[in-house]
This record gives sequence, structure tokens and C-alpha cells, in this order.
Amino acid sequence: MKVIGKKRTPIRELLSRAAQFVPVKTYCISMVVTADNQLAGIYAGETDESWEVAADLSSRLHIVYKKKPFNLVVGRVADMYEELWTAGKVMYKLEPVVADGDTLIIYGRHVKRISYTWEKQIEDVGYHVRDYFLSRMDSFRHVPKAVLAHATHVKGIGTYENGEEKPRIQVVLATSIPEQLCKKINLSYTDPGVINLDTYKNREHEGVLYVEDAGEMLYRLEEGSGHTLE
Repeated sequence: MKVIGKKRTPIRELLSRAAQFVPVKTYCISMVVTADNQLAGIYAGETDESWEVAADLSSRLHIVYKKKPFNLVVGRVADMYEELWTAGKVMYKLEPVVADGDTLIIYGRHVKRISYTWEKQIEDVGYHVRDYFLSRMDSFRHVPKAVLAHATHVKGIGTYENGEEKPRIQVVLATSIPEQLCKKINLSYTDPGVINLDTYKNREHEGVLYVEDAGEMLYRLEEGSGHTLE
């Protein structure tokens, strides 16, 4: 189960509950900015109240809603992301609109490495669904939890039963990360040099979605679409 783009998540509730033990009144100034760095809203008041109304505005500005899932989603990594550690946002933001059993391509020839900071650790553990790691946490005790979280977010939702890992969707890297390394870290590979991005554009009616500067906007399915990650 993964809740994406929802205000009330277990982690948020945990933080709010912990804050109740702080014996002082807390206030917050919550700002909402647009993609072109313009201030869209600013709310001051008690922390939860301020955050609530800011999140409501953000849900209207920062989420793209689709009526149905797509069989193929191609996300061109925003130029600012030069490593998979940050380019993984393409998966975080687009996974909700990929149909079960289908494919997301993370495209970005400028992405040349896994991570400037955590590359060795990620190479050692690879990308896997959450339950894969949970089934053998003693083996990964030495690995920073942020690395494990990143690995599960990029691999996505799935199951691990009787030694078999079954991701919900297939994640394909079309970057400058070599094919051999992609296989080592348990992600699929395609040569970015053979991809013509124009062939994926304007095909939503065929079940193909192309997203420019992917990783910036969250994509979700409309309520009642019949397909959800929650």
C-alpha cells in the first residue's frame, strides 16, 4: 500500500501526534509557490490549520489528474536532476497513473550515475519492493534507511513471497547509466539513443503518456477511476 499525494498519511499523523508533546504553542507560515516560482498563497496560524489550507491549494496547483491509467508512461527527467537519486522523482510522481503490469520509462541522457553520495550502497542492495527488504532486514541493518527508502520508491509497489519478487509495474532506465549496471541494481534498461521522444507525444488516447520535465508535478488518477494505489 502506498498513499501518494494525500494530506493525511501515517507519517504526517505521527509527526502531528509527537508535536502535541511539545509544551508550547506552535505556529506556522505555509507558502505555496507555482512552477515558475510565483507566490500563490501564504497562510499563517496554528501549525495544522495553516498547513491544511496550504495543502488544499497545493492539491489544485501541483497535481495533474487523469481519468484512467496508461499502459506506457515516458517521463523525460528535468535537466536539474543529474543522478538517479534525484531523477527517481520521475517514478514517485508518475507511478500512480501507470496501469498494473505496465511500463514507466525514465528518460534522461544527462543522468550519468546513480548517486554522488550513496552509489556504492545502492549498488550493493539494488532496487527492490518494500517487502523484499522487510523479509531480510537483518541483512540490511548496516544500510542507511534513506537508501532503502529510495530503493523501494524507485522500484515501486509490489510483493515478495516465497522468494519471488513481483513489482506492480516495470521501471526502465533510458539514461547514460550503463546497461550492465542497470541489471546489477535490478532495473530494466533501454538505449536512450534509439528513443525518439516525439513518437510518444499526443498519444494519450492510445494509452501512452509523455511528460516533459518529469519529476516536478504529481500525477494522480481522479477519484472513482477504478484504479488506485491506496
